[in-house]
Formats: sequence, structure tokens, C-alpha cells
Amino acid sequence: MSFKALADYAMQLPGATQDVKWGADWVASVGGKMFFVGGPHPGAWTHCSFKVEQHRFLELTGMPGFAPAPYAARYHWVAVSDPKALPLAELKALVKRSHALVAAKLTKKARAGLSIDA
Repeated sequence: MSFKALADYAMQLPGATQDVKWGADWVASVGGKMFFVGGPHPGAWTHCSFKVEQHRFLELTGMPGFAPAPYAARYHWVAVSDPKALPLAELKALVKRSHALVAAKLTKKARAGLSIDA
């Protein structure tokens, strides 16, 4: 598994868009709000980050390969430095949940425009 596989999966989620921010980070967003970050871009990725629930934040940051995400930990973002920290299916589920958490904060109209159920 690679971080790129997670990025490819993130782009399959409803309303996902991509761009590069801060000159070196590949970002997946929904409704203009980030839900997945990886980098450095271009080049071989060394990490990725995504949003989790508060209780998962505490759990995951206590595991090898996970850490609080720089600059975003207070919003319950985790950074993954080892692509084998969890099985691919579990990492995909976390990325999907990050998408859902961020999409839930969008307006009803924005969610409808992106074909996202509330």
C-alpha cells in the first residue's frame, strides 16, 4: 500500500477536488474544505493527514506510525508516517470518515449540489 493509493481513493469520494497548497502538499477537498493531505508533491510521499473524531484521535495518535498532524491537531487531524500502520481497508475507512466529517459541516445546499447525503 502507498499513500498515493489513499489519495486515489479520496478522489473517488463524492464532490472531491484536488489541488496543491503551500507549494508542496497535495490536498483533497470537499466543498472547498480539506479532508485529506499528502506530500510532498511532487515526489514520493512520506506522509498523509486526515480528520478523525476526537475519540479516534486519542486512540490513533497512541499507535506507531501515527502522530498529531502539525498545525491541525487541535482540529483532530492525524498524520500517518507509515503506510502499513493499519491495513489498507482501515485507512480507506478513515479517509472516507474524514470526508464525511468535513462534508457534514457544509451547508445543506452545498451538500445537495455535490450529491452528498446529509
